[in-house]
Amino acid sequence: MQIAEQIVLVTGGARGLGTSIVHAFAAQGARVVINYRNSAAAAETLAASYGPEHAFAVRADVTDRAQVAAIFTQAQAHFGAPVTTVVNNALADFQFNGDARSGAADISWDEFEAQFSGSVRGALNTTQQALAGMREAGFGRIINIGTNLFQNPVVPYHDYTASKAALLSLTRTLASDLGPHNIAVNMVSGGLLRTTDASAATPEDVFDFIAASTPLRRVTTPDEFADAVLFFASPWARSVTGQNLVVDGGLVMN
Repeated sequence: MQIAEQIVLVTGGARGLGTSIVHAFAAQGARVVINYRNSAAAAETLAASYGPEHAFAVRADVTDRAQVAAIFTQAQAHFGAPVTTVVNNALADFQFNGDARSGAADISWDEFEAQFSGSVRGALNTTQQALAGMREAGFGRIINIGTNLFQNPVVPYHDYTASKAALLSLTRTLASDLGPHNIAVNMVSGGLLRTTDASAATPEDVFDFIAASTPLRRVTTPDEFADAVLFFASPWARSVTGQNLVVDGGLVMN
C-alpha cells in the first residue's frame, strides 16, 4: 500500500519528534491521526494546518486501553476507513539530562514502571486495537520508536533504556506472530536528537561530543529521523519485518 493510501496514527504526535513524523507522513499524502495527552493546542494547530481531510487530533493516554480504543473508533468514523499504520512514538515524561537522572544506587522501581508502561503497555494497547482494522484492510504497519542506548549505554538512563529494550523484544515477537496477516512490525532507534522537547535539557557540550563521535560529524535531527520512519511504512519495506534500524549518524553500527 502506498503511503498516500494509508491512515496513520502517530502517538505523541503533537510535539517533538512526533510532530516531525506527522509532517513526514502528511507530506506524502497520508491521512494522519495526531494523538496527544497534554498538548491540546499544539495538536489542534497541527491538524488544522492540513485540514480535516488529511489530519485530525485526538486526546488519549496510550497506557489506558479504553482511551486507546476510542482513538481507533474516532479515526474510522472521521476517515471512513480503519487505521493501517501505527507509529508508537509517545514517551512517558522524561528529560534527557544525565546529570538529573537517578543513578544505579537510588533509582526506584516506580521509575521503571512508568517507562515500561509508556513504552511497552502503550505499544501493546495500540497494536491490539489496530489488529481488526489491519486484518480488514489486508495490510498493517507498526513502527516502534526505540533508542541506540541499549547498544551504546553511554548515559545511565536505566529505566528508559530497559523499557526500549523490552519494546524491541515485543517488536520481534509481534513481527513473527502478525506476519501471516501482512502486518509488519519494525523499530527505528535514534540517539540524541537536535532538538526535541525531551532533549532540550541536554547540555550543549553533550551535543557537541556526540556530533564529533559520529562519522557524519553531526547530530541527527527529528526530520531526518522521521524520514527513516517513512521507509518502514513504504512499499520499499514490504519484505522487512522484525528489524531495528538505528538512525544516529553512524554512532552505533550494527
